[in-house]
Amino acid sequence: MQNLAIVDLGSNSVRMAVNELHDDGTYREVNRVKVDSRLSEGMGPEKILQPKAMDRTISALKSFRPYYEQLPNLVVRGIATAAVRQARNRDEFLKRVAAATDINLEVLSGDQEAYYDYLGAVNRLKVKDCLLLDTGGASCELVHVKDGRDANLISVPFGAVNLSEQFRLDDRVRAVDLFSAQVFLRERLRDIWWLNDAKHLPLVLLGGANRTLARMNRQQQKILHVENIHGYRLTTEQVMKTFERLLRVPLAERKRISGLELDRADIIIGGMLPLVTLLQMLDADRVVFSESGVREGIISEYLSQR
Repeated sequence: MQNLAIVDLGSNSVRMAVNELHDDGTYREVNRVKVDSRLSEGMGPEKILQPKAMDRTISALKSFRPYYEQLPNLVVRGIATAAVRQARNRDEFLKRVAAATDINLEVLSGDQEAYYDYLGAVNRLKVKDCLLLDTGGASCELVHVKDGRDANLISVPFGAVNLSEQFRLDDRVRAVDLFSAQVFLRERLRDIWWLNDAKHLPLVLLGGANRTLARMNRQQQKILHVENIHGYRLTTEQVMKTFERLLRVPLAERKRISGLELDRADIIIGGMLPLVTLLQMLDADRVVFSESGVREGIISEYLSQR
């Protein structure tokens, strides 16, 4: 048996998952920890990681060490996604991380991130035809799955944090800002020619903003085990009603909505906007949530290479 610790440094949160890898090719997650460090906060159009955001993130990474450092037969894999990928000062940050934690982060390309999402989600959900959407803090990954294969994939550089900052979607949302954000998204999504091939297909959803959408609806429906969202489904009408509900209220009131984490309340509208825009563009009638994504995709690849 081997222990594989995956440290996943996202734009909004840092996650650590420890999995036992068994000799028969199966695996079992034995620990998972998350810290919301919001690394992409304040990067702006200059794409510069800010000192406070870097400090928060490094502190979070250091806090993970007691969970895995004493485990036998241990392999640690560290990955970083959009915020680090886009940052002009990423080399400085990667050196700081290595010095403080002994983790040499691998910066995934956008295509790698989308591919690992595909591996993780499709293997667990067994879907044949869908559009996969992973909404992160600073990017969205899109994969058109056709006959169970990744027909096309792309990563686009907008997500919950940078959309919320750019279009002032954090508190009470003005109509002009929402309109500007929707125009921005439609123009960029229209440039992805193969999205037309995904019309009328269900959307499989990953990422923090989409998980929050699932939790809010499960709370509202009084479903037990709110966190168990894998395979959970919503109609497009239910998604739109939730979005409208969030738009109607200011941040202070949004923070009181059951199922919505306090530290995500200011970016949830920006986080849901790519989904809402795609549902309208593709005339999709439902969404399906996946708990499996990049980390599970990496495990799948690792096991196949052992």
